[in-house]
Amino acid sequence: MKTEALQVRKTSGKGRVTQPIPTFGDCAHQAIQKHFKKSVKYKADVLRDLDPEPLHQMRVGMRRLRTALQVFAPAITEGGSEAIAAPIENRKISKIAKELGRVRDLDVLYIWFQQYLQQTSLTPAEALELQLLLQRLQIRRGAQFAQMQRLLKSKQYRAFVSMLKGWLQHPQYTAIAQLPIQTVLPDLLLPLISELLLHPAWMVAVTVQQGTVVPQEISDLSTLNQNFYRWEPLLHDLRKQMKGVRYQTEFFMDFYGQDFRQQTREFRLIQDQLGHLQDQMVLDQFLTQDLGIDWAQKIPSLAQYFQQERWQLWQQWQAHQRQYLDSGFRKELRWSLTHLR
Repeated sequence: MKTEALQVRKTSGKGRVTQPIPTFGDCAHQAIQKHFKKSVKYKADVLRDLDPEPLHQMRVGMRRLRTALQVFAPAITEGGSEAIAAPIENRKISKIAKELGRVRDLDVLYIWFQQYLQQTSLTPAEALELQLLLQRLQIRRGAQFAQMQRLLKSKQYRAFVSMLKGWLQHPQYTAIAQLPIQTVLPDLLLPLISELLLHPAWMVAVTVQQGTVVPQEISDLSTLNQNFYRWEPLLHDLRKQMKGVRYQTEFFMDFYGQDFRQQTREFRLIQDQLGHLQDQMVLDQFLTQDLGIDWAQKIPSLAQYFQQERWQLWQQWQAHQRQYLDSGFRKELRWSLTHLR
């Protein structure tokens, strides 16, 4: 079923003007097309491998494409029958994104350690450890890149591109896709926000005082370190959920006012700050695997840097935690989603 943009009549001083109102299906097509194009446009540059940025952009495009298919699923799927062909199901996009991500993660590690080596005053022994680590990272990255390269040159990838191009040229929709986007938009976003607000990570390291939830005041780094690895998995899961909410709200910023845009920017800020905490975990795990459990004795300056940064990041996290536990803020956030401009 194809959708057509509904028409709305607006009165002006000179008469009645007809303007289209985008439907749910129109927005689905626009979002899927936009992120599909971004997903595939970088392929040649990724395979040339002269710069890490095209790989990063292609990975982001795949993630956003996957999110678009999740957001607009009611417009393009009905019952168990998919309007979009099987090759672009989320699990197929996830496989491509995962292969891109494995290489990208190694790029991020390499860049981080390289910058730290260049910008930090290290002992000769510390500098040597990091130089050897960078060499090992390059070897691992080469092997992972070859695996990703095979996928991007495979029949499976070409079929994915071909089938999605076909759907974009001749889209099929469900019946509800004919509704104006303004009619369904709150129904798309309110469940996302409810799930976000109910995430257990908001209750990490809190106390309840007379019915009010208050983040605990952690006064020393030793206490934070003792509990950090216990709390981190929940915080990492919240980061992934925050990223999904941010991607989905960004699809619809044009339908809301400035306050909604500011809120979407805040989603990104929290995602980034939680991401820095997750980076510490990833770096620590990598160093443990590569240098051993006593890596902090081999590169003590790096261990000290982690400690200082962790403390700063925790203070930033608790400021957001207080905000999102506040009943007034939560009520206002829900209200904003039902008031389109």
